Amino acid sequence: MKQLMEPTFSSTHDLIVAGGGPAGVATAIAAARMGADVVLVEHYGFLGGMSTAGFVFPFMTHWAGDRPIIGGIWGEMIARLQAYPYGYKASTHFGLRHFCFDPEGLKQAWLDMCLEAGVTLQLHTSISDALMDGDRIAGIVTHSKSGREEVRGRIVIDCTGDGDVAARAGAPFEIGRKEDGLVMPMSLHFRLGGVEMARMPSREEINELYKRDKDAGLLTNPRENVLWFDTPHSDQVHFNTTRLLRFLGTSRDDLTAAEIEGRRQMMETVDWLVRAVPGFERSYLLMAAPQVGVRETRRVLGEYVVTEEELFNETLYPDAIALSAYPVDIHNPAGGGTVMRHLPWGKYYSIPYRALVPLKVEGLLVAGRPISTTHEAHSATRIQAVANATGQAAGAAAALCLRHDILPRMVDTEELRAELRAQGVILE
Repeated sequence: MKQLMEPTFSSTHDLIVAGGGPAGVATAIAAARMGADVVLVEHYGFLGGMSTAGFVFPFMTHWAGDRPIIGGIWGEMIARLQAYPYGYKASTHFGLRHFCFDPEGLKQAWLDMCLEAGVTLQLHTSISDALMDGDRIAGIVTHSKSGREEVRGRIVIDCTGDGDVAARAGAPFEIGRKEDGLVMPMSLHFRLGGVEMARMPSREEINELYKRDKDAGLLTNPRENVLWFDTPHSDQVHFNTTRLLRFLGTSRDDLTAAEIEGRRQMMETVDWLVRAVPGFERSYLLMAAPQVGVRETRRVLGEYVVTEEELFNETLYPDAIALSAYPVDIHNPAGGGTVMRHLPWGKYYSIPYRALVPLKVEGLLVAGRPISTTHEAHSATRIQAVANATGQAAGAAAALCLRHDILPRMVDTEELRAELRAQGVILE
């Protein structure tokens, strides 16, 4: 039998951004605007990551009290969405500011911003390994329809959401809570169309119906209530109400099982809504996320580990590169229940640059969900606006590394903070 050898390609760039989610797009845009030759590698055929592939919705608050505290590229994206038909709507749920968005508009906004900045895109491309030169990362190995490719770069930024590149490069990481290693559950998001929202019962009444039928054995979802949000469209309701327990997002088999269980719970819930809840009688399943939404996997250990106590102490680090006021929001890894711990009204905390710099590996930064935090602090810093803010900081830091021919660990954080302020980032 003839043995076929897969061709190997190679390319070289200043900066490699692994992953095109909320962190990756901001990373790539920020660095490209500062003159770097940037390639962004993304598994899907569109950008947005958990926002668009996981359909994670809505945007959690980027405000502290009555003022926004995350600006920069995040603010530019919102302005783009506001110009897109039905692209954006400010809303309130549970007394918190939430921001509804149209996923197709978001895909287009990120695509346009990346292309305008001069980012080279490699879509439909998966990452399989890290290229190492001693303790320094030299690039990544990808595979696509074109074959296997070695993509080399002076700096690499891991924006995969799961710390995939950092783990393959040998950076230390933690997974889950200390007592048992369990991570927060995944959720499969979905949206119903054709809803008569004027006839919908109150949130409390819907949850009473849910509890009644769950106690009767008619529903098997382990979640304690129904979590839904309005949307920019008057007849659509978005659901983040499936609860997929004890699955790990770095395991192929777990992800497969989570997709199967997520769809089972989704179809059970849709059937129940149509049968049992007024206003949903003529509704239909409009869309489900292309993949399950993952809340927690690896947390890459960096030069500093952010803790829950520091969030509630409203810590402002000398090397702060982003602010947030989002609460500790822990979905029970083992069953029902969600812990929410809020900061006082108008208060906020910061995220230090050191949390983006992994231990033991040179030439690498981490942005987005897997930055260096504890399990508890991660539940607050994992949201999309914060991921985008850390991505912008990582992109600016990488551009400074290229400009001064230094490693990420050597960045002058005062110079970085000055650059971020010039880009519209809010640091005080």
